[in-house]
Amino acid sequence: MYHVNLHVYVLMHNHFHLVVETLHANLSEFMRRFNICYTGWFNYHHKTCGHLYQGRYKAILVDVDNYLLELSRYTHLNPVRKTRLSALTEQWQYLTKYKWSSLPGYLSKSRRLDYINYDLIESMIGGANPYKNYLFDGLENGTPNILDQVRYQVILGDDGFISRLQNKHLKGGSVREQPAYRNINTEFVNPVQVIKCVNDHFGISVEKCRYRHGYGIARGIAAEMLYRYCDLNLAAIGELLGGINYTAVGMLRQRLKEKIKNNHSIEDQFKQIDKKIQALVL
Repeated sequence: MYHVNLHVYVLMHNHFHLVVETLHANLSEFMRRFNICYTGWFNYHHKTCGHLYQGRYKAILVDVDNYLLELSRYTHLNPVRKTRLSALTEQWQYLTKYKWSSLPGYLSKSRRLDYINYDLIESMIGGANPYKNYLFDGLENGTPNILDQVRYQVILGDDGFISRLQNKHLKGGSVREQPAYRNINTEFVNPVQVIKCVNDHFGISVEKCRYRHGYGIARGIAAEMLYRYCDLNLAAIGELLGGINYTAVGMLRQRLKEKIKNNHSIEDQFKQIDKKIQALVL
C-alpha cells in the first residue's frame, strides 16, 4: 500500500530504529499507519489502552551512497551498547541471538524475513559474509556515533548531497512549501532576531518572553522558531528562554502544536511570525 522498503530495524527497551526507503515520499503516512497498528496490537496483547509512544518520531534523510552502510552497522550494533558485556565473543553472541532486530537475516539466509530488503546493503559491500565481517570489525574496533554527524538536525549527508537537496527542494518553491527542508539552509538567523520578531509581534519585552509563568504562547512560538531557524539544540534554546532545561523546551513546543490545532487565532499568529522570520532567511 505504501511502497516502503524496510532495510534495517532494531527494537530497544523503550524505542526503536527503522531504516526505510520511501518510494513515494510518504513517510508521514507510513509512520502514522505503522504507529496506529502497532499500538493497537500492543494494547490488545497486553490488555492496556491509550497512547504507547511519547512524542513524535524523529526522521533523518540519509545520503545512501556515503552513509547508509555505516548507518546500518551502527543500528545493528545498538543493542550491545546497552549491555555490560565486555568480552568480544559475548557481545557477538548477544547480537546474533537478539530477536528484535533485522540482523539475524543478514547473518543467515534461513532467518530472513519477507518484509526486509537485504539486497541494497549487501550489494554495497559485496554480500552477506563481507557484511558480517564489517559488523564484527565495528564491534571489535568500535564505531563513532554516526548520528553525531547529522547536519541541520535532519540530514545525514556530505556537502554535495546537501547542495542537491537545496537545488531540488528549495529553489523550486518557497521555504513554507518545503517545511521538512527548512533546516538545510546554509544561512541561519541570529537568535536575537528571532526573539525580537516574537516580542515585537506580541508587544512584550525580552525579559517577559523569558518568564517561566505567563506569556506561554509567545515563549512556545519563540522556542519553535529558535529550533527551526537558528541551528540550536534544545538545551541552548532553554538558556535563551530563561535557563529552562531541554525537556521544558520540548514541552513548550509540544503544547504550542496542540494549541495551534485547536485555535485558529494562535495558528494565524504563528504563521505571521513565521513569515517574518522566513524573510530574514531568504
